[in-house]
Amino acid sequence: MSGKRPSVELPTIEPSKNVEAARGLQARLDSLNVQLVKRVEELNAHQLESDSALDEETEEKDPAIVVMEVADQIAYLRKLKFQYLEQNAKDKYVKSIVSDIDDAPIVTAEQNKDYRCAKDKLAEAQNNIKLLAPMVEQDYQQVKQATDRAALLSQKIMEARTSLMLLRQTHPRPRLTIPLADQKLAEQVDEMQALSDQVQAIKQKVKSEKQRVKVGTNEVENLRLEASDAEKAVKTTQVEEDDSRLVPLYDWFTASLSLQRSICNLEDSHAESENELRLTYKIDMPSPSPSHRIMITLIFAPDTRRLAAAEVSGLDELGVEPGDVVDAHVQVNDVHGLVAAVLARARTAAST
Repeated sequence: MSGKRPSVELPTIEPSKNVEAARGLQARLDSLNVQLVKRVEELNAHQLESDSALDEETEEKDPAIVVMEVADQIAYLRKLKFQYLEQNAKDKYVKSIVSDIDDAPIVTAEQNKDYRCAKDKLAEAQNNIKLLAPMVEQDYQQVKQATDRAALLSQKIMEARTSLMLLRQTHPRPRLTIPLADQKLAEQVDEMQALSDQVQAIKQKVKSEKQRVKVGTNEVENLRLEASDAEKAVKTTQVEEDDSRLVPLYDWFTASLSLQRSICNLEDSHAESENELRLTYKIDMPSPSPSHRIMITLIFAPDTRRLAAAEVSGLDELGVEPGDVVDAHVQVNDVHGLVAAVLARARTAAST
């Protein structure tokens, strides 16, 4: 609601002309002897039946009980005063009605006119209040909303200042500026590109190494089969020690074993017991680092050719954890796959 608000003008009541009549009424009320001030002795003489006994026990009572009794007495006196004022007002009203018309205050037409004007002004003021109340309510709601928003913004400002203070304490000077951040980002992008190129080169190298190991493993497997066939042939052919056929076979087996060792870099193979075999392999490290040794211990079940357990030492220095590879190949009884997988991981770690 908008627009100019109407002004509220309260009526002004001028002094009444019948002052003398009011003074006469006051004199009559004084002569009736109904005022509470003139009956102090009578009120003081009023006492309940149990007051005498209470007066005797006052000195022996608890102060809290005395306070409660005093409060009850004050409440009783207030009720008595209210009854007196009510009775006095009734008495005045009855006397004003039944009194002689000559003694009643005279109200002139001019006073009635003044009263009517005052009544009209009062009604107009009430109408203005009714019209202005919604506008005041609307203004109050707007002010309240603005106050709430200001309080919320003030709280947010305090939180932002606190966060800024914490950031400044966490990141002391010199702080990173936008140009320095852009420069650092460019350097990081170049570094990431270089690292990506290195990763690709290493992946290609690992792929070629895996292919070479795969080929070598196949050759070793073929040589194992040939060696096994040769052993069987030696057992089946019962010949003398000076048989000339054993010399070429021995030379071939020795050459095959040397070739296998050169392919897999097998330095030593030693049987600790009937069911335990230890294999020592040499891993070539990047120059100028020396070669690294890895020992694979194969434990077989007694009187069987099944792999029961395997232990690998020497991979911790290369940062390789072979636990999952060892367990997987032991479960499927794959000795050749176990050795090939361990050596592949070791060579990959050594090349990186």
